[in-house]
Amino acid sequence: MEYRNLGKAGLKVSEIGLGSNNFGWWADEQTSITIINHALDLGVNFIDTADMYGKGQSEEFVGKAVEGKRSQVIIATKFSSPMGEGPNDRGGSRYHIMQAVDASLSRLQTDYIDLYQMHFPDTTTPIEETLRALDDLVRAGKVRYIGCSNFAAWQLSEALWTSRVCNLQSFVTVQPQYNLLSRQIETELVPYCQAYNIGIIPYFPLASGFLTGKYRPGETATEGRLSRESPMSRGFLTEANWQKLTKLEAFATNHGHTVGELAIAWLLAKPQLCSIIAGATKTEQVSANVAASGWKLTAEEIAEVDAI
Repeated sequence: MEYRNLGKAGLKVSEIGLGSNNFGWWADEQTSITIINHALDLGVNFIDTADMYGKGQSEEFVGKAVEGKRSQVIIATKFSSPMGEGPNDRGGSRYHIMQAVDASLSRLQTDYIDLYQMHFPDTTTPIEETLRALDDLVRAGKVRYIGCSNFAAWQLSEALWTSRVCNLQSFVTVQPQYNLLSRQIETELVPYCQAYNIGIIPYFPLASGFLTGKYRPGETATEGRLSRESPMSRGFLTEANWQKLTKLEAFATNHGHTVGELAIAWLLAKPQLCSIIAGATKTEQVSANVAASGWKLTAEEIAEVDAI
């Protein structure tokens, strides 16, 4: 396992991380704990979760799995998604953040969060209010570093500028959707992150399982994220993507690899990437993701893949 800096921070995280969005939804407690322990045995030290995953169960499972070895694990979690029916049970207000962080700490059974991320932008709350609350959490020792997720380049720029002029802790990472088939962030967000040394943590690296090659056109998905009615995931099921998948599979096979390994290797070759947080419901999937990190694509191979 190789380790990379968490953006401009000095903290080292494994280039293959573990996304825990399946825990509590599609993986029960024992399965989740087994997957986490297997990942740790393989050198993975970065686990990404969120308060809303499994309605809090994902954080609970992570907390139970790392009991007794907390110092070996870098835990990232998120706030701002709806956690109740009330108007203040979501967002980036100081009121909600202070409630959300204590709830996450309790579920994780820890007294600090390594990376606390704003899950989605909150257009109803000034970013200065959010950042001042997060700055207080860092000063209080409840949070080590802060990041964001699903931010556009201009939103990240506004946040960093606010931190600079107000002398507040600033985001060190951003978590966007990024994979071989979803490359919109390369237009503005990636160049911005390169210019200001913000780490990128891509989610959906395997396009919700589409890039594993286990799905076929015309067949109904019976397992995995693509089997569920999620517009975000099922948007990958287009004729154009099926054609690309066929060519990508041929490329990977010709190089002695699977298309899933290609998807991981291609991302690892990208600048500013900290850690790939692929989700898993089986230990075999974690092993496959870690094995894929051994494939170092050459510039010529990357150009060929980009042409596809």
